[in-house]
Amino acid sequence: MASPAKKRKLNPDSKNSSAPTKGLEYFFSKQRQNGSQLKASPSPQATAPHSQQPQVPLTDEELARKLQAEWDAEVEVVSDATKPAPENAETSSRGPSAPVLGSSPQPTPAPPPNPPKLQQGKVKGTLSLSSAAATEDHASVSIPLDESPLTFQPAKYIPQLQESWAADGGSASYALLTRCFVLVNGTQSRIKIVDTLVNCVRLLIEADPSSLLPAVWLATNAISPPYVSMELGLGGSAISKALRQVCGLDSRALKAIYDKLGDPGDVAFEAKKKQSFTLRKPKPLTIKGVYQSLVKIASAQGQGSGDVKQRIVDKLLQDARGGEESRYIVRTLCQHLRIGAVKTTMLIALSRAFLLSRPPGADFPKENLAEVWAKAEELVKASYARHPDYNDLIPALLQVGIAEELLVLCGLTMHIPLRPMLGSITRDLSEMLTKLQGRDFACEYKYDGQRAQVHCDAIGKVSIFSRHLELMTDKYPDLVALVPKIRGEGVESFILEGEVVAVDRASGELKNFQTLTNRARKDVAIGSITIDVCLFAFDLMYLNGQSLLDRPFRDRRSWLRSQFIEIPHHFTWVKSLDATSQDSEVVLDFFKSAIDSKCEGIMVKILDNLPELEYRGGDETGQTVEEPPKEELSAPPKPKPKKTKNATRSSESSKDAQPERKSRRKHLLATYEPDKRLDSWLKVKKDYSSSFDTLDLIPIAGWHGQGRKAKWWSPILLAVRNEETGCLEAVCKCMSGFTDTFYKANKEFYDNGEDSGEPKNTHRQKPSFVEYAGGYPDVWFEPQEVWEVAFADITISPTYTAAIGLVQEDKGLSLRFPRFLRKREDKGIDEASTSEVLAALWRKQEAKVPAAGGNGEGLGDEADEDELMVE
Repeated sequence: MASPAKKRKLNPDSKNSSAPTKGLEYFFSKQRQNGSQLKASPSPQATAPHSQQPQVPLTDEELARKLQAEWDAEVEVVSDATKPAPENAETSSRGPSAPVLGSSPQPTPAPPPNPPKLQQGKVKGTLSLSSAAATEDHASVSIPLDESPLTFQPAKYIPQLQESWAADGGSASYALLTRCFVLVNGTQSRIKIVDTLVNCVRLLIEADPSSLLPAVWLATNAISPPYVSMELGLGGSAISKALRQVCGLDSRALKAIYDKLGDPGDVAFEAKKKQSFTLRKPKPLTIKGVYQSLVKIASAQGQGSGDVKQRIVDKLLQDARGGEESRYIVRTLCQHLRIGAVKTTMLIALSRAFLLSRPPGADFPKENLAEVWAKAEELVKASYARHPDYNDLIPALLQVGIAEELLVLCGLTMHIPLRPMLGSITRDLSEMLTKLQGRDFACEYKYDGQRAQVHCDAIGKVSIFSRHLELMTDKYPDLVALVPKIRGEGVESFILEGEVVAVDRASGELKNFQTLTNRARKDVAIGSITIDVCLFAFDLMYLNGQSLLDRPFRDRRSWLRSQFIEIPHHFTWVKSLDATSQDSEVVLDFFKSAIDSKCEGIMVKILDNLPELEYRGGDETGQTVEEPPKEELSAPPKPKPKKTKNATRSSESSKDAQPERKSRRKHLLATYEPDKRLDSWLKVKKDYSSSFDTLDLIPIAGWHGQGRKAKWWSPILLAVRNEETGCLEAVCKCMSGFTDTFYKANKEFYDNGEDSGEPKNTHRQKPSFVEYAGGYPDVWFEPQEVWEVAFADITISPTYTAAIGLVQEDKGLSLRFPRFLRKREDKGIDEASTSEVLAALWRKQEAKVPAAGGNGEGLGDEADEDELMVE
């Protein structure tokens, strides 16, 4: 409790600290006295002395309702607002309920006989208290967005929507998108999710096409493509401050709600519900307005940008109508929408919506519905994979709809990255050879570096993108200066792919990935570079204005090696070997040499197309989409085939091999298929169990999965024991080796109470005995299980605390490519692997294969990049 001195300091104008606090009753007492004079026949109770009236204390809500009723009564007896008397103009404009600070109350003029009735809120300046719950948009809530798109009729609902939007300039309201989010979040059915998105998109196509693009960005939880750096840069404090100001909650009340619910969006929902009244009717949010606000937040820079962002966040939450809009505004600001609508789902929804709501002149195909869906989905996916920017895809769809012309409008473009092709995972060489039996293939070193997509135009401008399409040109100024020099005679523009690897410039010795991560990422000057790199090229997708995606890999590789200039230890080709499934011994020797060269393993790629093998595309229903016909390139020079010990079968005979029609071996075209994971590219990595070392780890936390894993925990944070302190030290995230059955059982065992309402074996806060310096998980587990985990390597990490101080003072150890093997039912957590064991394994590894380039900061906290792309 505050001392009297403290109270005087907080209330300097108060002469008596025990004086009662002046509340709403005091400030509006004179207005109530004036209002009572308007009553023609006051009741005896009203005229009785104040001391004789019963003193019944009113709650804040009761008092607010009472005052609102009195103000409404006064409005009804005011003279015609359109013809105010001159002497009463000021009073009429201000209204009897708007007290002016520093002025004495004026007597209210008597009303004229039989005054006309005015609608509530029409008198300018009249103070109005409105219920926050009553401001929700009823026009959007009544629309059955989850109905089947084949029976849903947008024209039935568009008139009422447009009437509702008319007051706000005719733009689609954010309430419609919120309604879509609520329905999508309320189901786990993928069909229902797609149907709901389709119907929402159709409404926007037909009622407000200009709002479609910002709606797609908001639904995909982004504001720009990944290669355009636009980050909101908002911390939790900005959102918390806005909630406190808008909803009238103090820090303690807000923290109590967060401790109970855990999700910022749910906190905003509860806080908005507690805001019973607002002093002004909020201006309805529009889809375009919300998106533009996010762009302004991301664009705010420099001095005062924090205040600018705070004002925008405050305004968004003030104008949010109802709890659901507040929930999804906050989740959008946190960049964690959690509606389960990933990229693929949105592309499917767009394809179906534009089939059903077609631009003028477009015809609906007269074919089987499933085939129509499949062709449209593949067309939209192929366009997005080649040109992954909704800013170009949505206008193209609005212009031509679902048509082959879409591939032309959204084709390969210089300095806009295409989504990379991915390889399927195999666990050993025998599995790979079985899959590729009878086919010619190329084996390539899988270097331990960073995959890069390099663009160079005719004027020598260079752009470099990561496999996740992030722009990293500034990170490699040495490559930017090098790339224009590798062009051979006649080469103007190109897009190629390669691996950036740290090397010793003098000897050409490869260094590990951890060394590469020590390079600075921003504002890198060539003179300050201490870690040299070499670009190992392995594919060519675009040359002199022409796409090579539909050419077989053998041709693309020939053009790459004949049209570009090799610069030793700066730019070269990946080391490769051509073989067939008969060359098992040669392939095994090549694989061993890759491992000895500190590579992760090998990539195996089909060299030629097999036209006799039916190809259905990248998924069960997709089909290949041919590029528009272009001017033919001259045939590439044929390289001399390398001779191998057992290469007894010719390429001709391998092509003549007839595959079994019932075989599951498909997707074996040698073309480049952006954003697809096909068996025409196979990845063979170091055997997880080759060292015969595994660790017994303790699961301590989890994150919500992505895509189909959204209802489960994936990845899962694992830890080792510290015998000296008794703490659990985080060592890695694991998302490999789990089955769907395991995921389901694990979610039931570690239940955070979202669905059941009763948490089980979980915590909202990090236990005091757990040490982890990374991002905050969605749930903390009660440590009680031991899992056996295999791994490829142990690496030094600044994020994980396992064995910290045993190898380096300020860094711990982590596992690269961890893979779950089984639960150790025979062990308790006190028998799990210790940090000392982990450190001993690291020393054993380093003694066996000395690390080139010193101790680099590892990224063992990340799973295999290719596996992360599966979602």
